Amino acid sequence: MVDQSEPAARELLAAIVESSDDAIISKTLDGTITSWNDGARRLFGYTAEEAIGQPITLIIPADRRDEEAMILGRLRHGERIDHYETIRQAKDGQLIDISLSISPIRNEAGQIVGASKVARDVSAQKRILRELEEADVRKTEFLALLAHELRNPLGPIRHAVKVLRARAPSPEELQWATSIIDRQTEHMTRLVEDLLDVSRITRGKIDLRRERVDLNATLKAAVEANGALIDKAHHTLKVSLPHEPLLVDGDPTRLTQVVTNLLDNAAKYTDPGGKIWLAAERDGETAVIRVKDNGIGIASDVLPRVFDMFTQAQLPLERSQGGLGVGLSLVDQLVKLHGGSVAAYSAGPGMGSEFTIRLPVASKTQKAANEAAKKSHRETHCRVLVVDDNHDSADSLAMLLGMLGHEVQTAHDGDEALRAAPAFKPEVAILDIGLPKMNGYDLAEQIREQPWGKDIVLVALTGWGQQEHRRRSAESGFNHHLTKPVEFDALQGILAEADSCLPKSNVATSSF
Repeated sequence: MVDQSEPAARELLAAIVESSDDAIISKTLDGTITSWNDGARRLFGYTAEEAIGQPITLIIPADRRDEEAMILGRLRHGERIDHYETIRQAKDGQLIDISLSISPIRNEAGQIVGASKVARDVSAQKRILRELEEADVRKTEFLALLAHELRNPLGPIRHAVKVLRARAPSPEELQWATSIIDRQTEHMTRLVEDLLDVSRITRGKIDLRRERVDLNATLKAAVEANGALIDKAHHTLKVSLPHEPLLVDGDPTRLTQVVTNLLDNAAKYTDPGGKIWLAAERDGETAVIRVKDNGIGIASDVLPRVFDMFTQAQLPLERSQGGLGVGLSLVDQLVKLHGGSVAAYSAGPGMGSEFTIRLPVASKTQKAANEAAKKSHRETHCRVLVVDDNHDSADSLAMLLGMLGHEVQTAHDGDEALRAAPAFKPEVAILDIGLPKMNGYDLAEQIREQPWGKDIVLVALTGWGQQEHRRRSAESGFNHHLTKPVEFDALQGILAEADSCLPKSNVATSSF
C-alpha cells in the first residue's frame, strides 16, 4: 500500500469538496461560516469571499431562523442530521427547496467545534411531487364531477320513462317526455364524445376532414346549437359577421365544435340576463373569431391554466354550471390542429372574459367542384338488416328506420343473421361488433364470402370507436364505421349515398 502524506490527502479532499455539485459548507457552533465550496456559490449565488465570516442566517429565510437554533442544539449533543428537507434563500431572493445533511466537526481532543453541512437542491423533485399531488387531486375531483354529470341526465330520463309507462300519455305529455329523453341523451352523448375527443387528440388519433369552409356558416351553426342554452338564461347575443365569405381550410364539424364550446362556456359562466358577443373578421391573412361575455370573469391564477385539461373555476355549488372541464382544452387542441391559435383574456373576477381564435385564411377561392361534392341526402327506401344482441337497441333502430319507409329485419347474433339474410336479401346491413357466438368482424367476413353478400353496404354500429377498431372493420369488409349512439343524420346520409341501394365498391370508414 502506498503511504500518502497528510498534505497530499488534504489537497485531494479539498479538490473533491470543491468539485462537488452539492453545496458543502462548514460553520462554527455559533453559526459563523468558515468554508464555502464552488457548489455553494452556484446554488446560493454568494462567492466564498462574500460568505465566509458571515452568519449562516445569510441563506436562511426570516421565517425559518428558529431551525438554526434547533440544528446547533442537536450538533452540540453530537447528533448527525440526515436528509433534513427545508427551504433556503439565494442571493437574488429566490427560495430553494434543499435537503441538508449535517455532521459535527471534532478537534483532536474529540470536542465538537463546528459542523459540516451538505446542501442538495431538490427543487425539481419537489416540483414534480407537487405536480403529481395536484394531478391526483384533480383526477379525484374530476371522477367525482364525471359521476355527478352523468347522473344528472339519468334522473329526468327515468322520470320521463315512468310517465310514459304509468298510463297512455296525452300528445302534450308524449311530446314532453320524448323531448326530455332526447335532450338528456344528447347531453350525455356530448359528455362522452368530449372525453373521447380528448383521448383521440392526445394520442394523435384524430383526423381532420378538411375542405374549404366559410366561417360565416360555422358561426351560424354554433349559434343555432347553443340557442336553447342562451335563450334559457335570457342572454343577449350579438353576432357580427363579415359581409364577404371568410374562407379557411378546415374540418367544418370540428370548427363548429370549437365555436360551440366557446359559446357554451360563455353562456354557462354569464349570469342570467347577461351579454355575449360573437364576431369574426379578416385581419390580413388571418381569420379572427372572438367570443366575449360580461360574465364572472377568470381569476389571474386560473387564466394561465384555462386551456389545461379538467380546469374549472372554483365556484360555490349554487353557481355550478356543469361540464367536465375539457371543453376549453378541446378548443385549444382542435385550433392547433388547424394551424391556428387561441388566447384567453379577462380583467379578473366579475369582469367578463374574451377568447380569440386566429386561423390562416384559405389560400384560394372556393371552387364549384367542392360545393358539388356536398351531395344532399335524398330519400331512399332500402331493405336493412339490423344485427345487435341488445334487443332494445335493435328494436328501437328498426322501428325508427321503418317509420322512415325502410324495410327492416332484426337479428340478435351472427347465426341468426346468416339464416335470415338469404331470404330477406338486405341491401344494407347494420352490425354490432360485440355480438355473442360470432363477433361483428367475423360476421362481416362471412357475409362477404356469400354470393348474396358481396354487394351489401355493411355498416358497423358499435361502442368501439378507436382507430384500431375502424381499421379492423375496414379490413373485415365494412363500408362504414359509426359509434353509438348513432348520429341519425350520418346514418341517413349513408343510406342516401347507397344510390337507391345500389352497391358501392369503395370502402371508407366514417367517424361521426
